[in-house]
Amino acid sequence: MPPRAQNRGGPRGYGTRGGRGGAQSGGRGTPASIQIGLPSGSHVTTIGVKRPSFGTGGREIPIYVNSFTTTIPDAVIHHYDGKPYHAVFHERRLLTSFSNTVVIMPSEKTLPARLNMDIIAALQTRIAPEVFTPRAVYDGRKNMFAVRELPFGPEGTQEFEVALETRAADSPRGPKTYKIRLTKVAEINPEVLSRFIRGDQSHDNSVLTAITALNVVIRMEPTMNYPFNVRSFFTNREAKDIGGGIQLWRGYFQSVRPGIGQMFINIDISTATMYKPGPLLNVMLEATGKTHPSDLAKSRLSEREFLKIQRFFSGVRIVTTQRGAAGQLVKTPRVVKRMNSTPAQEFRFELREGGQLSVADYFRKQNQPLRFPELGCVEVGSGAMIPFELCFIPAGQIMRKQVPPEKTKDVLEFATKRPQDRLASIRRGLEVLAYGQSEYVRQFGMNVSPTPLVIHARVLRPPVLKYGAQSKQPTIEPKNGSWNMIDKQFYRSTTVKSWAVAVFETKSRFPPPAVNEMISGLKSACQAAGIRMGDPSKYEYLNGQANIRDQLKQLGHQCIRANGSPPTLFVVILPENGNDIYTAVKHFGDVEMGISTQCMKSGKCSRAKPQYYANISLKLNVKLGGINTIPDPSSISFLMDQANPTVVMGADVIHPSPGADGRPSFTALVGNVDSDVAKYVADCRVQTSRQEMISDLEVMSKQILSLYIGYRSQVEGKPGASANPKRIIFYRDGVSEGQFKQVLEQELPLLKKACADLRIDPKITIIVVGKRHHVRFFPQNDQSGDKSGNCPAGTVVDREIAHPTEFDFYLQSHGGLLGTSRPAHYSVLYDENGFSADALQNLSFTLCHVYARSTRSVSIPAPVYYADIVCSRAKNHYDPTGDWDLTGSDVMSMDGSTATSSLDKFQQAFKPLHPSMKHLMYFS
Repeated sequence: MPPRAQNRGGPRGYGTRGGRGGAQSGGRGTPASIQIGLPSGSHVTTIGVKRPSFGTGGREIPIYVNSFTTTIPDAVIHHYDGKPYHAVFHERRLLTSFSNTVVIMPSEKTLPARLNMDIIAALQTRIAPEVFTPRAVYDGRKNMFAVRELPFGPEGTQEFEVALETRAADSPRGPKTYKIRLTKVAEINPEVLSRFIRGDQSHDNSVLTAITALNVVIRMEPTMNYPFNVRSFFTNREAKDIGGGIQLWRGYFQSVRPGIGQMFINIDISTATMYKPGPLLNVMLEATGKTHPSDLAKSRLSEREFLKIQRFFSGVRIVTTQRGAAGQLVKTPRVVKRMNSTPAQEFRFELREGGQLSVADYFRKQNQPLRFPELGCVEVGSGAMIPFELCFIPAGQIMRKQVPPEKTKDVLEFATKRPQDRLASIRRGLEVLAYGQSEYVRQFGMNVSPTPLVIHARVLRPPVLKYGAQSKQPTIEPKNGSWNMIDKQFYRSTTVKSWAVAVFETKSRFPPPAVNEMISGLKSACQAAGIRMGDPSKYEYLNGQANIRDQLKQLGHQCIRANGSPPTLFVVILPENGNDIYTAVKHFGDVEMGISTQCMKSGKCSRAKPQYYANISLKLNVKLGGINTIPDPSSISFLMDQANPTVVMGADVIHPSPGADGRPSFTALVGNVDSDVAKYVADCRVQTSRQEMISDLEVMSKQILSLYIGYRSQVEGKPGASANPKRIIFYRDGVSEGQFKQVLEQELPLLKKACADLRIDPKITIIVVGKRHHVRFFPQNDQSGDKSGNCPAGTVVDREIAHPTEFDFYLQSHGGLLGTSRPAHYSVLYDENGFSADALQNLSFTLCHVYARSTRSVSIPAPVYYADIVCSRAKNHYDPTGDWDLTGSDVMSMDGSTATSSLDKFQQAFKPLHPSMKHLMYFS
């Protein structure tokens, strides 16, 4: 490890490379000639920007990271390609399966990963153990890695046949037979990893394949023994039943990651929702909230209730109990294709010898009479219909569907752990992982450290925040990511000229005295913060079941009659579970009429404390055009450099939930329009389902940049070209490492095209902000952590666990509340501005303090946070009187043409924001 610098304070400047404040050496006193982690030669290529320097700002603290060092194998690793498939043909039963009608057809279907693992296990231990000694590792799909070259002859390929007992024991067709053809595709020299972590090797396919091989090695043992889900596996050592037919199991995530001069295994705890094991009937009762099996009869279930059952149980593995040919009870594993609500006593099928027979009569003839013949059947993959009561759900099945909304709280409570408890659980996970006992880890020559990595992080000094000049305390320096508004007024306060209150709660639950108390509390909080606000023009009790639009319009007309002008604000009181009303209100305000709206739940308003209304005032001020606070120029001088005006953008895309075929993806772009990077505008679009790259980025960027130029010119009084931006800092959320190249190849040209169309030429920096990772920071002792036990806000790491050659860093910018905080991972993909590490780390930390909704720093820069909010509010752009189910909960699946047609419908019905709202932070 390079020696650490003794300066614990560090500079607060923000310079660029070659400019003020930039870290020009390797940091911590490392001589430039032996810097580890800075690319050492021009031959090393990267996807993103090469690391220019290490950060030096801030005070150092020792922390634990949930990364464990591992050695790199010495020997060459042999890579084979192979995917099991059904031998020659597979059988598919029709609905007439009880007459044993069988259709034979070729198999092209990809087999489940669990089945593939079972096939490979049988191949290595039973079919050809002499070939696979020592045993190879397999990823459950198509990649196999071996420590010795397998004896496949000069062609390097061999085909095997594996029989598995997956059918009923008395099946006349015997075991299912599978074939697998293994072909050698490459030899991997692990030396590429040694060169890569030293900074002497490009991040190419050889490095990616070598890392993949090591990941398969460490996952092989637990994958063979436990339920697994890509990079995690789960055990019932720590489980919780949360009702609804769902259990939660604790799991362990593991991933081999390259660091600076070391390879690591990142280990974290994870959570899986599992189907509760037991008789299918019992689990169905739990899932529906029914009490007796007869309640599941078709005559007693609504169509929506049965659709919920259908969606919940489709794809579940079950075991069916039936009479075999010899009369004994036989248990057969099957997969639920769909649920059929037609009673077993009514569902009839054709017999091979002619005539028809009901399912109930079939089982009665098999000396297996049904207790509940009025209930429906499960249709399994072969087409057979099995009554609900004869099905059993085995343990250890991961529920690969969206968690029901009412269970989200239970999942969060189970998954949330304080930092020290989480670290202790990770240490316990090492006992389950048992790397030292794994034959695969040992034979590949990997030695894993039993203790988590200790590194010296840095805690950045927060920016000074500036409030209104009339404040008793106009500036403040946050402490551990938080501050308060005592003795402060907004930097630029707004005026509420005319406003009205719409109460969608009943008078009995929210009587007139409660309304008056709410009005008084809101006015007091707004006035204390500097907002000029009189009494509302009108307040009315409205009907949440009636037309929301018409009622709000009528209320607006009453304001015009009372004041002579329309309201600029509707304050709306919602009942509990008033989500539909909220959507309709936001559609009316943001899309149709261009009137700001502020919704509050009646339960929150009843006897609310002043702090509640103070929080509401934060949102109101920016919705109506004000600015709450700005970074003091002394803290971020380079960003507020008048000679280099800067636009900071945040972009995000959200996708429909799994199974919601035909539902669109939504995109958002947010950017500041002022010189103080505190006032933001947004644009939202709809695009092809699950497409990650933003197709309309050119148009969206032009709109943001045009609004910036207009604001600078008209409001800030900057003449001519001086209103144009000289720099664009583009934060991109939601992009995986594998998509970095696409951002550069697809989105960057669109951003540049927008600038060219506007005849401006700003220098562009693109930074990806990642949240979907498992790196966690843990303070070494109570003194170095905050009250929640987390590392303090501003903790930054750009060594040890960072990328060996590329410009990245981890920043935990927010103070802890519940559980273990997740640092954001910043990867610099493109940088015409030539920023130093200190510059971008401090810039990103500062932008986490200008989030208008709170007096706390947030986990990612404000424009990225806003973009995420704008995406999630995209549903408000649809007419609430229409049937716009964006979750896909009303359908099971769609074919390609139906999904395309549905997507076109969503795209055409998406309504743009009202023109008057484009200049406001309506999304706050």
